[in-house]
Amino acid sequence: MSGPAGPGLGDVFAHVDANREAFVERLAGWVRTPSVSATGQGMPEAAGHARDLVAGAGLEATVAGTAGWPLVLGHRAGPPGAPTVLVYGHYDVQPPDPLDAWTSPPFEPEVRDGRLYGRGGADNKGQHLAQLLAVESLLATRGELPCTVKVLLDGEEEIGSPNLAAFAAGHRQELAADLVVWSDGPVDPAGGWRLVFGVRGIASFELRARGANRSLHSGNWGGVAPNPLWTLVHLLASMRDAQGRITVEGFSDDVQPLGAAERAALELLPVDVDAVKADLGLEELDVPAERGFAERLAAWPTLTINGLHGGYGGRGTQTVLPSEAVAKCDVRLVHAQRAADVYERLEGHVARHAPGVELVRQGSMEPSRTPMDSPFTEPVRAGMAAAQGADPLLVPVLGGSLPLHVFTGVLGLPTFGIPLGNPDQANHAPDENLDLDRFHTGIKTAAAVLAKLGFSASGSSGTMTG
Repeated sequence: MSGPAGPGLGDVFAHVDANREAFVERLAGWVRTPSVSATGQGMPEAAGHARDLVAGAGLEATVAGTAGWPLVLGHRAGPPGAPTVLVYGHYDVQPPDPLDAWTSPPFEPEVRDGRLYGRGGADNKGQHLAQLLAVESLLATRGELPCTVKVLLDGEEEIGSPNLAAFAAGHRQELAADLVVWSDGPVDPAGGWRLVFGVRGIASFELRARGANRSLHSGNWGGVAPNPLWTLVHLLASMRDAQGRITVEGFSDDVQPLGAAERAALELLPVDVDAVKADLGLEELDVPAERGFAERLAAWPTLTINGLHGGYGGRGTQTVLPSEAVAKCDVRLVHAQRAADVYERLEGHVARHAPGVELVRQGSMEPSRTPMDSPFTEPVRAGMAAAQGADPLLVPVLGGSLPLHVFTGVLGLPTFGIPLGNPDQANHAPDENLDLDRFHTGIKTAAAVLAKLGFSASGSSGTMTG
């Protein structure tokens, strides 16, 4: 039997197959709409386009203002007792520069060799569109949804989602749900589908050192006027030792280790370390050498120098003593670190070791983690397997960062990631692309996950949110 939440999915999958070309055209139209949050290019029009896509999928759609770019919301009720699923995505994209590095213009989507090329196709328009088209396909074949579905499309993810947490805290009832599902980023580098339970957080900052009030001749003033580049070099060396340990006082006090299930899942992730090193031209991985590859990205915080700037950087030699220097850095945070605490510890370290240096806080996101034994894990996994033909890899924590703490922390909701993009999608880079077979399977996957969640709850009273 194949009702709204029934296990049979053949009719839904057939509908997706029959509408493949039309769905690709819908994606092309979405990519054709610029939405660069960093510069504002196309943003008001894109919010309207996103609203129309949500409405076109069969949900009630609204645009909600924030202190920055707006959010786009959607809602459609499912059967009584079924879970409420909040689907998160973002409609803003990265700037397309450098334009001359694109094979085809970034906002003129082009299909080549089974991939759609264009800015935002993979990150994140194609991935949240797959979720919306899954809703549309379920309604077209079943007449109703197996779950209550809510949609939240962010207009500021690419600039750190600075207004998302405040909106969520002020609209708890509007966003009330049982779980959150997001699709972003690539599948496993080896090509396997994966189910993601968490992400690391990030705290970015600058260190600014100053010397004299102008640049000086290094022969006439070297050894007399302080060199701000040396100031930063010594400060940075005091923050991380040669064994890779972060030596900022109190930095790791709040780090909570992974559990047994999470460590076991990491052990099963397929990583060819020798192939990775060969691809990157590396002789060895970063210290400490004994850490496993997946463990490095999931269990440990990092302190990275993104850039060190000051003085002369042109061709040849200029014997100059610079007047100022800047180090751009980021910290990747793990459970249960908080950005504000880490900033305070970094500031304390700077005050003790280089009191003349200024630390300037930049954007941050908190880490997020959902327990792998959540009652929703099994239906989500089963839905993925039904559409993808194999069980997904289980990833406790991704190395990158997304604003998912808004859901797990502010709203207290278990949050599951189902990446749909190809490993070589080139997001944030020229020639960003989405494999259309992945897009097609992604629509089926999103539909199957909703169906399995609805079916798993049928017949039970539960404590589901309407």
